[in-house]
Amino acid sequence: MDYAAESLKLHRQWKGKIETVPKMPVKTREDLALAYTPGVASPCLAIQQDPELSFSLTVRWNTVAVISDGSAVLGLGDIGPEASMPVMEGKCVLFKAFGGVDAVPLCVRTKDVNTFVDAVALLAGSFGGINLEDISAPRCFEIEKLLKERCDIPVFHDDQHGTAVVVLAALLNALKVVGKKLEDITVVTNGAGAAGTAIVKLLLQVGLKDVIMCDRQGAIHLNRPNLSPSKQELAEISNKQGKSGSLAEVIKGADCFIGVSAPGQITPEMIKTMAPKPILFPMANPTPEIMPQEALSAGVAVLGTGRSDFPNQINNVLAFPGIFRGVLDVRARDINERMKIAAAEAIASIVAPSDLSPEYIIPPAFDPRIREKVAAAVAQAAVATGVARLTGSLV
Repeated sequence: MDYAAESLKLHRQWKGKIETVPKMPVKTREDLALAYTPGVASPCLAIQQDPELSFSLTVRWNTVAVISDGSAVLGLGDIGPEASMPVMEGKCVLFKAFGGVDAVPLCVRTKDVNTFVDAVALLAGSFGGINLEDISAPRCFEIEKLLKERCDIPVFHDDQHGTAVVVLAALLNALKVVGKKLEDITVVTNGAGAAGTAIVKLLLQVGLKDVIMCDRQGAIHLNRPNLSPSKQELAEISNKQGKSGSLAEVIKGADCFIGVSAPGQITPEMIKTMAPKPILFPMANPTPEIMPQEALSAGVAVLGTGRSDFPNQINNVLAFPGIFRGVLDVRARDINERMKIAAAEAIASIVAPSDLSPEYIIPPAFDPRIREKVAAAVAQAAVATGVARLTGSLV
């Protein structure tokens, strides 16, 4: 199938991929009086007295805002807010299909951090959570930080944290296949943007001791001149031996490579210099850092990509629907590190030890167990860390 042509044709036919459907009939005067005036005054006044009732008397309890400025869309780059709408609508479809979560696409016409933050913060009372999407780095880091400070609902940049959660899940199982432990391995990453940064931070949280991050200029280290503030922070938490040089140089002896960069960054020759039984996650889309057949021929033990046409697809859809399902079920105020780790462990646990193999380290997106397991794990972690408003039977 020509996906580009067929998708454009269907988008013309659909005129948008989502719609609003009433939960109640409006066929009589009584229906109208209950849904709108005069009956609607009663829930309004109840919420005025206790704003928390907005979660039980309106759609807020199950609604997430999917918000972007269109500055870093998929593999398309900075295409602007209007052009990003089909992607945001698609994300809303995934929220509903995989998490039972209602989602609203909102594309903001600004690249000014403070203006963007003001716009989103002022809308927060209408939603149960905020999913930031396709915002370029390093602005995305500051936007998320400021919104977390201002909002009393969870703010989650999926390009960062959704990716990190699924990578962690895949790595936990890949290590079981090759018989290595997280605390004993060396990881090299390529790409120091939103996803690369979040991946490294989460792996360090769960016990990884050594990781070398690379960008277009090679290894990031404290003695490298002209580091941006975000890369200076990365240099302070990674590459403890201060290694310098190109990706080809620092990958020697590494146990695992994680790519969130560009096609063609890894060669078979580079793989042959890695430690025995190397793990490779070349996740650049649509063309990975090295094609699977080349990597496997060079000796890779376990491989995962971002593509659905190869085994072990490392796809955010495994994480964000279940994470927000769990968050909304307990009305969490935040999505913290413990909740992310719980989500990753839940995803990894779906693959039974007896089923683990180099071709099966992570469940496919359509596995019906994912939503329930991830949601339950996230909800329990939210309660345990004190960010849940509800702590009863929903957990």
